[in-house]
Amino acid sequence: MVKKRFIIHVDMDAFFAAIEQRDNPAWRGQPVVVGADPKGGRGRGVVSAASYEARKFGIHSALPISIAYRKCPKAIFRPVDMAKYSQVSRQLHGILYNFTPEIEPVSIDEAFLDISGSYQLFGTPRQTCVLIKKRIKEEIDLIASVGLAPVKMVAKIASDFGKPDGLVEVTKEKLFDFLWPLEISKLWGVGVKTRQSLNEMGIWTVGQLAKKDVKALKKIFGANGEHLWSLANGIDERDVETETGAKSISNETTFGKDTADQDEIDSSLMWLCEKVSGRLRQAGLKGRTITLKIRVTGFQTYTRAITVPEPTNFVDVLYQQIQKLYKNFKVRKKVRLVGVKVSNFDLAGFQSDLFQQPTDQKREKIHRAVDAIKKKFGEESVHRGRVVK
Repeated sequence: MVKKRFIIHVDMDAFFAAIEQRDNPAWRGQPVVVGADPKGGRGRGVVSAASYEARKFGIHSALPISIAYRKCPKAIFRPVDMAKYSQVSRQLHGILYNFTPEIEPVSIDEAFLDISGSYQLFGTPRQTCVLIKKRIKEEIDLIASVGLAPVKMVAKIASDFGKPDGLVEVTKEKLFDFLWPLEISKLWGVGVKTRQSLNEMGIWTVGQLAKKDVKALKKIFGANGEHLWSLANGIDERDVETETGAKSISNETTFGKDTADQDEIDSSLMWLCEKVSGRLRQAGLKGRTITLKIRVTGFQTYTRAITVPEPTNFVDVLYQQIQKLYKNFKVRKKVRLVGVKVSNFDLAGFQSDLFQQPTDQKREKIHRAVDAIKKKFGEESVHRGRVVK
């Protein structure tokens, strides 16, 4: 059974300006602009942040400070105090780590959180979001907007939708209802030129892009065309990447032609298990959760995962579990892509050789010998019998 993903994007509202208003209560409700000295409209820097009251005058980040002054000369202009803002940012992240260790700081005032394995401690995923907002308000007296979704991109869009002081939840069942009516520019990676090209093709919304022939998009945009099509269809498998290192190690391969040839698929799965197994040992890691990724004709993508009792980086264990996942999946279409991922890590050296079974010690030696051969003669120098390349 595949665990549901619950990704949160936390985005602080007008962070720099909000801190200034917090520290100077008389400025609350007033237009506050943080940035270069406007020098009576002759300043040459730019705006770093603007309160929501200042934004009503058309002031926004990166706007020349001279123009900001002309738009609202009565605004409160403050210099950037990065030492203070960084201290508040550290307090913010300290709060977030109370809810999950799976945190990816994006910038000083925003972060992604994966609460898939921790939300039960706080109730539902939505209740977790409510508590996060509450803790931020109580502990640092600031307002955050929060987006909750099954994938990172949609969580980010959702947090923007609710500003200021928002909480927008997009469930897996309502993903397309939320995503498809949006303007195409809301997708990650759609800049001005890409948007113009898509508009020329008659594509104005995310839904129109999702229903476009992916082959036609690839002809025009190359690999990015398929990537944008995937995002438009809610396919965003990027993990929340923690500061402490990789959350998972994976490899995948795309077949030259969609295939139903079981020997070709099995050989590719073994090859991928070898690649992942070697990378795990190189990183000094063993994992408990083994995930199979399958993309079939039509670009539908599925994942199936299993968690084993003991952490492993042995290729035969990975392949055994991957085969089991594949057979239980009962593929009914030709296969376009397969992938293997290992996560839920332990350090490989955590368990001393003293406590390993003799068979495990022997397998460890064999794996190390194979690694040494590959290191000396190249990756293609030795493969297990199952692999046919």
